Formats: sequence, C-alpha cells, structure tokens
Amino acid sequence: MNIEEILRKRILVLDGAMGTMIQRHQLEEKDFRGERFMDHRYPLKGNNDILCLTRPDIIKDIHRQYFEAGADIAETNTFSGTRIAQADYHLEEVVYELNVQAARIAREVADEMTRKEPHKPRFVAGAMGPTNKTASLSPDVSNPGYRAITFDGLKEAFKEQARGLVDGGVDILLLETIIDTLNVKAALFAIEELFDEIGRTLPIMVSGTITDASGRTLSGQTTEAFLVSVSHVPLLSIGLNCALGAKALRPYLQVLNEHAPFFVSAYPNAGLPNEFGHYDQTPAEMGEQIKEFLDEGLVNVVGGCCGTTPEHIRVIAALAAKYKPREVPAHA
Repeated sequence: MNIEEILRKRILVLDGAMGTMIQRHQLEEKDFRGERFMDHRYPLKGNNDILCLTRPDIIKDIHRQYFEAGADIAETNTFSGTRIAQADYHLEEVVYELNVQAARIAREVADEMTRKEPHKPRFVAGAMGPTNKTASLSPDVSNPGYRAITFDGLKEAFKEQARGLVDGGVDILLLETIIDTLNVKAALFAIEELFDEIGRTLPIMVSGTITDASGRTLSGQTTEAFLVSVSHVPLLSIGLNCALGAKALRPYLQVLNEHAPFFVSAYPNAGLPNEFGHYDQTPAEMGEQIKEFLDEGLVNVVGGCCGTTPEHIRVIAALAAKYKPREVPAHA
C-alpha cells in the first residue's frame, strides 16, 4: 500500500523537532567535527546536518525515538542540506554525500520499525529547508532591488540536494518552512527536472510558514495565494509548519482545508518561544490545541516543529489515531 492510499484511510503522524533533540545532547565542537573534519579551518558547531557524517549514532537514535513515539514519517536531518546553507561552514563539497547519508540513516531505522510492525509502515521524508537566502527579498534595506541569490542558483542547489536524498532512498521529498514562494518554485522546478532525468517520481510535500499575525509568508503572500502559487505541481500535500503554535496556525489551516486540492499537513511549534528562546508548551497543552484541528477535520498529516519532542509526538499520535482524515474536496 502506498502512502497516498494510507492517507485516505488514516491521519499520518510526522516526527518532531530534530534540532530540539540534538540540543539535549549538549554537543561540542569536537562532536560536529568528528575525525573527518578535525582539521577543517572553520568552526562547525551548530551545523546539525553534518552530524549525519560525524555522529550518525545520535541522528539514528533520534529517528528511532520518534518512530517509537508513534510517528509514521521521519524527516531526514537535512534542513540546511544545500550548498547555499553549507557555504556558511565552507562545506559545499560534501552536500551530496551528506544528503545520501542522512537518507540512509533514516531509511535504516524506518525499515527496522516496519519489520517490527508490518501493519504500520514507516516512511522517510527528505527534508529540504528554504535556504538562508531569498529570491524575492533584498537583504539590503538600502538597495531593494538587490538579490543575494538567483533563481537558477537556487534550482541547482535544490537539485543537488534532491538527488542525494533520492539516491539515499527517501520515500518523499518535503519542502518545508517556506518563507519565500519563489524559492519553493525553484525547488519544485529542480525536482521535476531531476525526475525527468532519473525516469521516476516521488511524492512531494510542501509546507509553508506564516511568520506572524498578519497571516502572510515573509515574502508577503496570504495562505490562499501561497497555495495557488504551487498548485501547478501535483503535490501529495500542502501545509504549514513552524513560526506559530497550533492555536495561531488554525485559521490558516482552515483556508487550506477549504481550498486545497491536495492532502493537508500541519506541524506547528510547541507554542511560542520564551525570552530565552525555549519552548514551554507541554505535550498535554499542545495536544489540546491539535485536537481542534482533528475535531474540525482539517488535516491528513500532523506532527511537531520547533520545541516538540517524542513526548509531544506520543500525545499527538494517540489523538490522531481516534480521528478520520480530512477529505480532499470533490471539486478539487
């Protein structure tokens, strides 16, 4: 049974925050460097993606914890897995290898869990973050026409990442935390070009980010405009993640529920960060807010973003199991 058939029958659970779980380990520079990058000239602490090469044991354990908590889908540890983002660490040349290895780590754990519970197959989503550059916005307030990246530059970077994830064995490609729609359009173009080259396709999930109470993405689009902008591609799902907690995300999910011709996903933060940047919302509190999504039939995929842990996912998975998935509108 493929993932689309399963989504028509039940709500699938996405995992929680990779970064939050990595922070629990209180890693130092030597952990990020490992033996491989011991002599690298630049600091690597904070480059979570490189842990796929230097501390795969930690990443594998995090995937396992989320699966054991009830997740159906694990995201690879590749949020910053493009040469654009890795340029901050001068590690552009390991990007393909990094993505292959990240996919293989998640694949190994997913297959292990599927063998244990054949009735609950586990899936791997290749996580593709927005990069740290935007195609629609200028980083220089005194020069609004300036762009730090081109569409073609984004396309090639996303294509390299997608190739690594596909070669590593992911089931899905997940474009997430989208703040600039032009970036995701470059990524979609890259993925479709890659699919043409390899002669096969994978399901694509897209998840945007509403940055504040204005109800818009950072590049200025409303939820409905964002949906329209990416609907030319036959997506598996469209959704929202990050930036907001579940309570604040709800009205924008209602827009997607009404208009989206695809499955709908939601993985909010565990509330909003406190003055120290930490997330205080308990699993029970988050579960109460997620329950409103489920009561209203708004979602097909649900999980957690910043601040969420296996404890949060366990509560979410238990709730999701009690509800029927959102029905894709007949007119879509």
